[in-house]
Amino acid sequence: MNDKIAYSRHGDIAVLTVQNPPVNALSQAVRQGLWDGMDRAEADDGVRAVLIVGEGRAFFAGADITEFGKPPLEPHLPDLINRIEASPLLVVASMHGVSLGGGLEVALGCHYRIAVPSARVGLPEVHLGLLPGAGGTQRLPRLTGVDAALDIMTTGRHVEAAEAHDLLLVDALREGDPKENGIAYTRKLLDENAPRRAVSEMPAPEPIDWDAAFEATLQRGRGQISPAWCVRAVQASVEKPFAEGLKAERQIFYDLMQTDQRQGMIHAFFSERAVSNLPELKGVAPRPLQNIGVIGGGTMGAGIATAALLAGLNVTLLEMSADAGQAARDRIEKNLSGSVKRGKITAKQHDQILTHTLNVVSNYARLSDADLVIEAVFEDMDVKKKVFAELDRVCKPGAVLASNTSYLDINEIAATTSRPSDVLGLHFFSPAHVMKLLEVVVADATAPDVVATGFALGKMLGKISVRAGVCDGFIGNRILSTYRTAADHMILDGASPYDIDTALEEFGFAMGPFAVADLAGLDIGWAVRKRKRAEGLDPRARDSSYADKLCEEGHFGQKTGKGYYDYAAGPRARVPNPDVMPLIEAERAAQGLTPRHFTDKEIVRRYMAAMVNEAAKVVGEGIARRPLDVDMTLLFGYGFPRYRGGPLKWADIVGLDGLLADIKGYAEKDPYFWRPAPLLEQLVAEGRTFDDLNKGT
Repeated sequence: MNDKIAYSRHGDIAVLTVQNPPVNALSQAVRQGLWDGMDRAEADDGVRAVLIVGEGRAFFAGADITEFGKPPLEPHLPDLINRIEASPLLVVASMHGVSLGGGLEVALGCHYRIAVPSARVGLPEVHLGLLPGAGGTQRLPRLTGVDAALDIMTTGRHVEAAEAHDLLLVDALREGDPKENGIAYTRKLLDENAPRRAVSEMPAPEPIDWDAAFEATLQRGRGQISPAWCVRAVQASVEKPFAEGLKAERQIFYDLMQTDQRQGMIHAFFSERAVSNLPELKGVAPRPLQNIGVIGGGTMGAGIATAALLAGLNVTLLEMSADAGQAARDRIEKNLSGSVKRGKITAKQHDQILTHTLNVVSNYARLSDADLVIEAVFEDMDVKKKVFAELDRVCKPGAVLASNTSYLDINEIAATTSRPSDVLGLHFFSPAHVMKLLEVVVADATAPDVVATGFALGKMLGKISVRAGVCDGFIGNRILSTYRTAADHMILDGASPYDIDTALEEFGFAMGPFAVADLAGLDIGWAVRKRKRAEGLDPRARDSSYADKLCEEGHFGQKTGKGYYDYAAGPRARVPNPDVMPLIEAERAAQGLTPRHFTDKEIVRRYMAAMVNEAAKVVGEGIARRPLDVDMTLLFGYGFPRYRGGPLKWADIVGLDGLLADIKGYAEKDPYFWRPAPLLEQLVAEGRTFDDLNKGT
């Protein structure tokens, strides 16, 4: 025994209480303590049953993440669970909080399971590029059947206790203290002479069409393989004796451990936790945040207001007319109604928010009590400056003044105020109450506690917050502009928008760049192109006007029914717009270009090389402090496939030397666009990786 497991007797019931705060992770010490506790109970005269229960917030939240990447230490979890299940004593799990991954697998190794109604269970290993590797794929289907087991495993979702009870995963639900519940339930089982009931000894579930399920799961995962391999492991639970099924599960688990996808997803897992952990903010307290002002009630402003309201903040939204104010309120009400439908809030909370915590006004003076104000007005520097002049005039001392700009210079905006240290950028992504990414843009004069306040707001809103420096487009949109330009160049040289979208969706992007442009609105890119041309393009830069012609004809994508695709049959139809290719062909002819064929592999390689090269410049210039900041920006804001870890993790996996060689090869024909990033050249010369720059963060 050790200090992680407390052993106590309650008559003929031995209780093993797990004490490994905060969430009872299944560390080596916990595993050893459970093993020793089972030995002690079986040797303890008069003990007829064992109850396993967690102290504190959870039963078991899963593996100990500090052991990730290290050689496994005995006792291994599968062996421990088999040992628990094989006990001649009656073994009961009493579950509360979360029982995830190996934690649920421990419960499945027990003979009976009781839970408090607020408990949640799940097998989220697919989010790490793995599958349950301690018997979960073999035991769960014996309780729930194949379909329910595959749903739980392939999605990695949390299952509420009531649903778990309906699925026969949990035997009993009871309010109260988990230990007292467990003792009472175990006593009842003993009084009723309930049989020892090992899940492994239950009949195998009914088979399904395994090949069809494998292919469908692979397609749903957009190339992620671990959910599909859950199907094969469950197939083994049906077709093989239990012991052989366990071996098959373990082999698949080990095979997945060796994959690039597992590397990518582990990187994403740890980076998601590290991205908001900035050394510069240690010991820096954020300013108070309760009253939030939002300027502008369009799609973005209404989304920001909705996110703040859902976080329990008071919101004052400014629109300059009664009609615009009502339209903003209607948008927010629609967003909140969606949250009711998704179970995020109750109908009563919906009404309470609209009545008491949202205030729509038309006078800047009403923002005088705001702790933080976010402007979300038209993307025009002169308009922004006028807004900030008003905020400077009416807002209280110490109020944080934030711009939701996507591209514009925060230093220039801050300079128009008498308090530049209070100004920062908060770049939300639309729809702001749904999208997880928030770029916290730090200007030259932004005070440290203002930066801390930006991150505190992001945490309140449930965002993944990334620190960005000031440049055109910050981290995400600057990189987007570059890789989208690479796509435009490929179109001039012979690829079609549809070839490019198909290749990149096959790579794992949720949508290709031209489908994304249609969704966002082609007028956004048109405005950026006009601005850059007005500022003066370098004569060496390749340019094209075919997309401008689409916009000139009033085709802005989904919102007008046509863009690169024709949406007459609905937003999901995505039928190629027949007007597009003639415009492209005319552009090629005007520039004297002879089109050539691009393979899917070539498309992906060029697109990704442009993304990685620009990302390396962003890190090298300090716009992003670490490569992982870029990776999280692209994962959470731009649809980059999580199982590839992010563009810079992907680059490490495929090899920086080969990418640099390709970039230099592309530069022979276009030396202006394909200028290698100095940081990329340095890393290759030193034999290092981007991930080496993340170490210590």
